[in-house]
Amino acid sequence: MGNCVGGHSDRKTQPPPHGDSGANNPNRNAVSDRTGGAGVGGGQGAGGGGSTHSAFVVPQSGTSVKQKPSLTGNVLGRPLEDVRSIYTLGRELGRGQFGVTHLCTHKVTGELLACKSIAKRKLTNKDDVEDVRREVQIMHHLEGQKNIVELKGAYEDKHNVHLVMELCAGGELFDRIIQRGHYSEAAAAALCRTIVQVVQTCHSLGVMHRDLKPENFLLANKKEDAPLKATDFGLSVFFKPGERFTDIVGSAYYVAPEVLKRNYGPEADVWSAGVILYILLCGVPPFWAETEQGIFDAVLQGHIDFSSDPWPKISPKAKDLVKRMLNQNPKERLTAAEVLSHPWVAGEAPDKPLDNAVLSRLKQFTAMNKLKKLALKVIAESLSEEEIMGLKEMFRSMDTDNSGTITFEELKAGLQKQGSNLAESEVRQLMQAADVDGDGTIDYLEFITATMHLNKASQEDHLYSAFKHFDEDDSG
Repeated sequence: MGNCVGGHSDRKTQPPPHGDSGANNPNRNAVSDRTGGAGVGGGQGAGGGGSTHSAFVVPQSGTSVKQKPSLTGNVLGRPLEDVRSIYTLGRELGRGQFGVTHLCTHKVTGELLACKSIAKRKLTNKDDVEDVRREVQIMHHLEGQKNIVELKGAYEDKHNVHLVMELCAGGELFDRIIQRGHYSEAAAAALCRTIVQVVQTCHSLGVMHRDLKPENFLLANKKEDAPLKATDFGLSVFFKPGERFTDIVGSAYYVAPEVLKRNYGPEADVWSAGVILYILLCGVPPFWAETEQGIFDAVLQGHIDFSSDPWPKISPKAKDLVKRMLNQNPKERLTAAEVLSHPWVAGEAPDKPLDNAVLSRLKQFTAMNKLKKLALKVIAESLSEEEIMGLKEMFRSMDTDNSGTITFEELKAGLQKQGSNLAESEVRQLMQAADVDGDGTIDYLEFITATMHLNKASQEDHLYSAFKHFDEDDSG
């Protein structure tokens, strides 16, 4: 899932002419998760690796799942350059579908940064290449904004494109909230204000983010007052006033209904920020289902639960803001500027602590996301067929008694084998989050739900075949 990007580049680029980017082509499949993020601890956002609901693909009818030949041409349109001649690459920080992020150190200054490396072999068509070019352009365009990551430099060698960014060492937003252990509406309002300020900044500069989610907001450092930074502009696009987009991109929990209807503009970012606010106030997403399609259906239906705890205790002004940010009609939805002038955001949010259950639910939601990230780390660099093998091997390595289900002890041992140093209590949280039916084990469907999003029916068939291959006692 992120990086902050410090410093300045001497290659200030301007927005491409409308139509040049391919970003609005309704027939292209949109994919996020270009790489793991650059925050310390891994799984953070710049490039989407470690995404919770990773940004999804909408397959067109008749599309093949087979990998297309890799483009080997020049991606950035500049001479090839070895990033290792300037930086020393260190430990891995995060990983995603298109590549990996490493800690890196400037050889002369000793500055610690993050290097997001995008594998060129994964850029399988012109749109993928254009997405990377546009990400670099947009990050240059947003340079110098307080709460937005900044690019240090972009490099390309024979095999990868490397984006060197300022390191966000403070970790993900939700982790920081959980660590603090004390939380109020006023704290949620302050976070909402920062997030929506980022949205307003982007929109004022003609940029639509299109993949706003909690994992894409990182703390710059571990200090109590560390600034929040928006990351991962891999799906972002330049837009003009009144321009409409048709390609379906984003992450399932946070996608706006008009995106699913293929007719949207910058209002979709406000919707995503509204979903984040809902989670900040109650600990769970407003639109929930066990499959991606189920989540989309819930988004389109638009029913928002304000009756379950803790909502009866949440202030009326907070609920009013959530409703107005999650208005199904984008024309009636608040703009980013209107959100910032809403009384609840502007200083009227009560400072009394929120129910402890909110933090508990937030912990569980975050734990579920971490399990997905661990699985992503195993399969991210694989091709379609290899992804299945990666899942198969991960499940098999954990399912030590070949029962077709994973127990708590098996999960704990398996995570240790994967190099995880999670505490037993954290492993138990993962177990509880993934164990949807509450039987004390993780079965095939739960494992797949927790690790991958089945965007293609054919992929689901392959995965089921793989599961049957190692579920030797047919226990399911």
